Amino acid sequence: MNSSNANVDPTEQKKFDDIASTWWDLDGESRPLHDLNPARLAYISERVSLQDKDVVDVGCGGGILSESLARQGARVTGIDVAEKALSVARLHLYESELVVDYQQTTAESWAEENAGKAHVVTCMEMLEHVPDPGSVVTACAHMLAPGGHLFMSTLNRTPMSFAIAILGGEYISRIIPRGTHQYDRFIKPSELCAWLRQAGMNVEDISGIHYNPLERTARTGGHVNVNYLIHASKPE
Repeated sequence: MNSSNANVDPTEQKKFDDIASTWWDLDGESRPLHDLNPARLAYISERVSLQDKDVVDVGCGGGILSESLARQGARVTGIDVAEKALSVARLHLYESELVVDYQQTTAESWAEENAGKAHVVTCMEMLEHVPDPGSVVTACAHMLAPGGHLFMSTLNRTPMSFAIAILGGEYISRIIPRGTHQYDRFIKPSELCAWLRQAGMNVEDISGIHYNPLERTARTGGHVNVNYLIHASKPE
């Protein structure tokens, strides 16, 4: 991985390396990612066909979404900067018997070398963990072929998201490790939409994603005050 001028926060990278060994434990520290994954996948597959498409999963971690995309018939490349998480992702392919090409790199480096090659790009719960999220948005747009689709999720910067994601998730229920999120890095939809438009993308949809940790279920739609998904497209 070319680390010169990389848009990487070493502290954030270490957080995800530290939990790498439990990534595929359905009841472990990555439990919310497993619970949210079906709703995220449904949001994507309802809006674009994944069969025989070239898909890049940016910030893939241990490969939860990457494997689900591959199971839908996509040719998936998962990219991340966390080496241990990628090692776990590669090992899990022996169990799932799926094909995913995992690469340790940044979004910016991948886009520079693979401009205009992807039909679909996904980037879930990653933007709030990098120093310059706007740069990642631009890189994701650069990866896409004309007519391609970009799907992103992140946390809105609101008092409700602070109460639910940080106080509730990290300190009260403790379903995610304390220190996972930094409130000042949460991103308002208006900010994300501005970056997308600056990158030449058309915003197609913004939907809330709502997680019930007691029932371990997630649904999309409704308000976007906490966690939300965005679908954007690249003009033909």
